[in-house]
Amino acid sequence: MSTENKILDSIASSKNNKPHCGTCSLSSLCLPIALQANDLDALDQVIKRGRPIQKGEMLFKQGDDFNAVFAIRTGAVKSFTVARSGEEQITGFHLASELVGLSGYAEDVYPLSAKALETTTVCELPLDKLEVLCDEIPGLRKQIMRNMSGEIRQDQQMMLQLSKKSADERLAYFLLELSGRFERRGFSAKAFRLAMSRVDISNYLGLAVETVSRIFTRFQKNGLIATEGKEITLLNLDELNNLTGNPSLNAQCDSQ
Repeated sequence: MSTENKILDSIASSKNNKPHCGTCSLSSLCLPIALQANDLDALDQVIKRGRPIQKGEMLFKQGDDFNAVFAIRTGAVKSFTVARSGEEQITGFHLASELVGLSGYAEDVYPLSAKALETTTVCELPLDKLEVLCDEIPGLRKQIMRNMSGEIRQDQQMMLQLSKKSADERLAYFLLELSGRFERRGFSAKAFRLAMSRVDISNYLGLAVETVSRIFTRFQKNGLIATEGKEITLLNLDELNNLTGNPSLNAQCDSQ
């Protein structure tokens, strides 16, 4: 069963099939664990859960007024900037339980655009109501700050990869970083679905799409990975880790 289907099944089993923060299988990742039941109820009352966002649909656009933060329930989203020339630069890929839109706090507008990579469901937290809740629930504010800190750290790590690593090292790092994120959600660190296209991956890693395709092929021939459509299996975590030379990634994957 795919990652998305597992999450959907968990959500569907909640009371009356209606999503609720207290029954969501991802709540421990996007919410403070110590929240009391009444705090969860208060948060649940302000969250907006609309129709699923279809692949290619925008969540928000660069320059839009910053009026909400979004928690991804299922699916995946890419964030990107658009230069005056119209060229797109992908800045990140966001998975279930992760927050999107926090960067809007700086200028009161979204500095990035966000687009669904596949059918995606989100919990929308309106900014005005979220700020009131943060005053009433200190743990919620701390969790949002923790999410911001995680985004900054992830961006810093990726900048290091792009500035000093070879093409093979970049792709190995990318796959292992995704592996760790799936593992933290309780899913396999070795087998998962790549929601993003190879064109998107190449854009994100600063490589030509032909280069990314060649590396995928070489990794398969060398027994490092196996692919079937968008499904990928990491067959040799040790060698992928050796390629990155990153101890923190080694530690994340050794437990599998």
